[in-house]
Amino acid sequence: MQGTEYGDLSLEHSMRSELRQLLLEDRPLKVYCGYDPTATDLHLGHTITIRKLRQFQDLGHEVTFLIGDYTALIGDPSDKNKTRPILAKEEVQRNAKTFAEQAFNILDSKKTVVRYNSEWLSELGFVKLIELAQQFTVQQFLARNNFALRIADKEPIYLHETFYALMQGYDAVAMEADVQVGGTDQLFNIVVAGRKLQQSMGLQPQVGIVLGILPGTDGEQRMSKTMGNHIPINSSPEDMFGKIMSIPDHAMDAYWRLATRYSPDQIERYAALMESGKKHPKDAKMELASEITDIFWGAHQSEQAKLHFETVFQAGALPGYIDDYNVDRGSSLIDVLIDCEFSESRSAARRLIEQGAVKLNSVKILDINTKLDGYDNVILQVGKRRVINLVIGV
Repeated sequence: MQGTEYGDLSLEHSMRSELRQLLLEDRPLKVYCGYDPTATDLHLGHTITIRKLRQFQDLGHEVTFLIGDYTALIGDPSDKNKTRPILAKEEVQRNAKTFAEQAFNILDSKKTVVRYNSEWLSELGFVKLIELAQQFTVQQFLARNNFALRIADKEPIYLHETFYALMQGYDAVAMEADVQVGGTDQLFNIVVAGRKLQQSMGLQPQVGIVLGILPGTDGEQRMSKTMGNHIPINSSPEDMFGKIMSIPDHAMDAYWRLATRYSPDQIERYAALMESGKKHPKDAKMELASEITDIFWGAHQSEQAKLHFETVFQAGALPGYIDDYNVDRGSSLIDVLIDCEFSESRSAARRLIEQGAVKLNSVKILDINTKLDGYDNVILQVGKRRVINLVIGV
């Protein structure tokens, strides 16, 4: 139950009690979490639920990684203040291809069942949909916070958006799930829609393991590729380490609780050390970045990423997070300065170089004929404020 948030003590007590009763049955539980392939990459926020699946997996339970290729066609409105665009089926299928492969960075591929909810939702007829809809009232949907806000802001709510909870609830029915894992934005879908539909069909209602939402690198909004505050799990160790170092101090608690392997006791000790002033926030964040990078890349790569951060970012007085920019190998430095909008003209770019204002990996460049050869990634810095990570292509 570590990392769970229900917003209601009685609901938390009920879920904990029901989980205990299921465990006493001394059988592998059917546990799943669904992921809508609305983008190509999984980010650190997705891994909160994936790591919870791995905990169940390590304890001998049956884990299903469910790809919501059908629910993705609608898009989950749970945390949205506007209608999501409907994705094309071809786009969803392209995104879905990479999801499970990325998830196996955490899950044991040999013990994981991968399913697609089109398997049963594509066969759901209109009569069946009416039967499912009979279990809910319009008031239940309109009372949900995101819908209530949209009504107050006079934003439209389209009828198809209410289908999402029915579809996700039916996932639990189709898989006869014992446990569904999800974020707090899925609370209604898991503990209301899923359980209610299971009960209406004579099944034992699932236990909802509802986890907190990881904030993005801004420390405020939930992690999202759309918001640009995400940390892709397939990014380089150096990029992952640097982005974690860029999070605000106040967001560290959520990262310790949700994104590390630390026990609640260990996390409490860290909090106490920071509160007492015995551990500086920067040192704590270095340990946090090392731990998370270690999870995905191993101890050696994590240590190398730490050294990279210390030598390139700290010694060069650079920010902890720098945007990426793709350039062709062999590009001239002058062209790159213009393309990155660090200079308005070639003559101005030449002057910047000649004046010693341009650095590559903290090394001052004085040759106006410099080309980007011999690098894979390189930090381009102009003055103190203009910095970008150049990703060198073929």
